[in-house]
Amino acid sequence: MGLFSGIMGNASQMNLEDAKKELNQILIPNETVELAYKLIRDKVIFTSHRLIIIDIQGVGKKQEYQSIPYRSISRFTVETAGNFDLDSELDIYISAAQEPVAALEFQGKDTIYEVQQALAQAVL
Repeated sequence: MGLFSGIMGNASQMNLEDAKKELNQILIPNETVELAYKLIRDKVIFTSHRLIIIDIQGVGKKQEYQSIPYRSISRFTVETAGNFDLDSELDIYISAAQEPVAALEFQGKDTIYEVQQALAQAVL
């Protein structure tokens, strides 16, 4: 993982303590960071209560925080990496939406299985 996977547009795992510090003003009491991934500048963080997607906009430090409570996720799809397509994809849907509210790419197969298990435990 590392720089090459970030340049290729795939998420790489992020230090949980760094994610917790970054979300210090966002997290509610008793909410913990479970998994965290970085995609060049953007971030995807799974907490004990919700999925937080941080979109760092433009050249500056402006950030958009998208918070998706697990209870609002109606379904998700996982596509694993293959021989020529090296990234795995996770699409998250809410309510009766036809299009995913979030489409995330991860490097390789191992990470997507970890993410799928964490999301399944939170949603099911």
